[in-house]
Amino acid sequence: MTEPRTHARAHARARDRIRAAFAEAGVTGWLHAVDIDSGAQVDAGADHTVVTASVHKVCVLVALHQQAEKGRLELTEQAECPPDGRTPGPTGLSAMLDPARVSLRDAAYLMMAVSDNTAADLLLRRVGLEAVNATTRRLGLTRTHAVQTFGEFVATLKEDTGHAGPQALADPRVLARLRALDPASTNRSTPRDMTRLLAAVWRDEACAPQHSAAIRRLLSLQVWPHRLASGFPFDDVHVAGKTGSAPTLRNEVGVVEYPDRGRYAVAVFTRAASPAAILPAADAVIGTAAHLAVDALRS
Repeated sequence: MTEPRTHARAHARARDRIRAAFAEAGVTGWLHAVDIDSGAQVDAGADHTVVTASVHKVCVLVALHQQAEKGRLELTEQAECPPDGRTPGPTGLSAMLDPARVSLRDAAYLMMAVSDNTAADLLLRRVGLEAVNATTRRLGLTRTHAVQTFGEFVATLKEDTGHAGPQALADPRVLARLRALDPASTNRSTPRDMTRLLAAVWRDEACAPQHSAAIRRLLSLQVWPHRLASGFPFDDVHVAGKTGSAPTLRNEVGVVEYPDRGRYAVAVFTRAASPAAILPAADAVIGTAAHLAVDALRS
């Protein structure tokens, strides 16, 4: 019994250090990390219901590949994307001005690599919200549910901030009424559900092996290094993940792979007191917390 007790103490110490790191960074945070092969885990609020924001694009991606596996669509299928009606966003098709034509698999790349909202909604129109929810139910993610497109998510932010726009976020009363920050009103999950989804992808359980490999490839192409990946600045450690953001919210889920074949699914969701768009400490603590959790799992 000595070894399990030693691991339990190490994980408890890691949980305390993770909570201290969140507090020092000025955020409230929730984390789950799991060794994909052994099942050992670190839990720091793993079952807290959270707003997923763009993290839910992972669910869309898995649903897309499940539909392709069943022959309901072709990933090479082309979709037209006119300038009018695009979902607002700072990247990808959302920021482009001219008509575009893109395959479903290339739209998936834009959705994952640069969190392109227009590409995500293009895929949702083809796949459907119900298919996304059927996918998460099938994988046993009982606390994960999609209720709106990414365009609808952005629209609620605009409606709830009113004519003052982003400046209104300085008012605590405005923050308190944002539906985008209420898990009951928007797309939601838990840290534990998200690590379960990632583990299923890495074990080839979410889809056939070729589709799981394609999902892993896209997750590895995300361009943002300032959250989860910042905790693993090593040339021989590979991080694949997906961020999610909203006013006061900074999230990321991903898988960390070591050269000794150790692989760890991690989900970190945070909420800051400040609505400021630039909070380096709040971004960095996602990597710090993930590193503390993975170190405990490797101890």
